[in-house]
Amino acid sequence: MTSLKDQTPSQAASTSGRIVISVDAMGGDRGPATVVAGISHSAKKNPELAFLLHGPKAELEKLVARKRALDGRCEIRDAAGVVTMDDKPSQVMRHGKGTSMWSTVESVRNGEATVAVSCGNTGALMALSMIRLRKLPGVNRPAIAILWPSRNPQGFNVMLDVGADIRADAQDLLQYALMGASYARNGLELKTPRIGLLNVGTEEHKGRAELKEAHDLIANHAERGQFEFVGFVEGGDIPGDRCDVIVTDGFTGNIALKTGEGTASLIGDLLRQAFAYSPLSRIASLLALTSLRRLQKRIDPRRVNGGVFLGLNGTVVKSHGSADATGVSAAVKLAFELAQAGFGDRLAARVASATQLAQDGADQKDQKQS
Repeated sequence: MTSLKDQTPSQAASTSGRIVISVDAMGGDRGPATVVAGISHSAKKNPELAFLLHGPKAELEKLVARKRALDGRCEIRDAAGVVTMDDKPSQVMRHGKGTSMWSTVESVRNGEATVAVSCGNTGALMALSMIRLRKLPGVNRPAIAILWPSRNPQGFNVMLDVGADIRADAQDLLQYALMGASYARNGLELKTPRIGLLNVGTEEHKGRAELKEAHDLIANHAERGQFEFVGFVEGGDIPGDRCDVIVTDGFTGNIALKTGEGTASLIGDLLRQAFAYSPLSRIASLLALTSLRRLQKRIDPRRVNGGVFLGLNGTVVKSHGSADATGVSAAVKLAFELAQAGFGDRLAARVASATQLAQDGADQKDQKQS
């Protein structure tokens, strides 16, 4: 029998009840040192975490050795290859087996870790995740869901899709609504999430044909799906309090996400310029320092870093490519909270129920027409 001392960190983590997160150390804009600093920060805050870290072993061993918080809690998996931001998803699927990204996803597939986290190429990560983890039965297109700062009591809204697929028909948007409701229920602890469908206006006659069809489908599934459908919402409702989940296609969602991040950055720059304008404004900034720090924390994209891939047989968190240690730690925190809530299993059950629901509705429609 293997003693605790002789076990690998992942085995020890399992024995001690720790949650194991699989982390891609490579592929981000800032390199592996930033990723290691981020997971070390998470380890200091949460003793229930353990890590499988994927990348060049010799390089990672030196970085991990400098972080006391990772002692005995981080197993390194040697992977020499790196998926760059310029690599095409098709190339990665054919030739990516020896990369850190492939190894990261594979650990979740093999049941060694609960959630995978990567700062790498979004398209490649989604492609690998779909190939290695497979889509949940009944899911046509997976989605990327993110948390958006909002006026709601929980402080955030869920928005999906933000870039997994630029297309989405009515059935896809219905699945996004169901998956988004499950995410809000488990991630934000909302018993009956409010769902809104993003459109160019709130009137029911506005928008493309697939949006009008999706409007009716989502409304018809609201009661049995245990959510409230508020109808069409506009861009101004994304950070608002009218709904908790905003459903849209990946093309629109990604543009909205990048616009929001750019706007938050602009506001921060303008505030700094305003308070540096004159000696009096600099004194005012000192007097308002606590409030300014609170505001900066509230709108800081790094602190809500991490998009969740929904609709797969496994949970994957995509961190922003330019994330610093704070951003990486935020993505790991999100991964831990989802793992702790058993989110993957709950989402699978929700999708299976929705698929059966949709099939029952189609059968009833066929019977009426026959």
